[in-house]
Amino acid sequence: MHDTRRHSDPLERLRADRARAFEVGDPCAGLCTVASVDAAGHPAARTLVLRELEGRFAVFTNRTSPKWTQFERSATVAVVVWLPMLNLQYRLQCTTHPVPDALVHASWLLRPDVPKRLDWFYTTAASQGTVIADRRALLDGLAGVSLPEPLTAPPTAAGRYLEPHSIDRLDLAQPDGVHDRRHFEWRGNDWVETVRVP
Repeated sequence: MHDTRRHSDPLERLRADRARAFEVGDPCAGLCTVASVDAAGHPAARTLVLRELEGRFAVFTNRTSPKWTQFERSATVAVVVWLPMLNLQYRLQCTTHPVPDALVHASWLLRPDVPKRLDWFYTTAASQGTVIADRRALLDGLAGVSLPEPLTAPPTAAGRYLEPHSIDRLDLAQPDGVHDRRHFEWRGNDWVETVRVP
């Protein structure tokens, strides 16, 4: 017998769980792992900062990065949010859509100095993944980047909204030792929750 019910929004649960993780100092609270498929058909996963922009989850990247092309080409990406201090894992299947450039550029101004300099380095010197002589050459190249005045985002700064249509929540912190696994599927205009064997 299947337990299929309509329940609360799993995105709200994810937001609440991330807020708890931030409160206890979880080092992964602001991160996610995004997996896509590269040009050769191989899976490619990377850890990115998981952002909230106007109530929607998003990731920022640079258009010089291979992952930007993969995001544009992929119908769906897989996203994992692992909160080790809470023993919680979320797995999401998402479509992605571009974040408007104006919003990316406004958010970009809030970034730390080194990522800002890196974005301009990608744009003017070497794209992400480019082979470079050594780390010293990278640091010297970064130091030599000419930044615009006033400081603005490069045209290659970009973002993708993550629009989940499937969410799996695995809670490992159960006193009886049996993990609690809930699956949420977007159907029409609501989430449908099922309890699954972990």
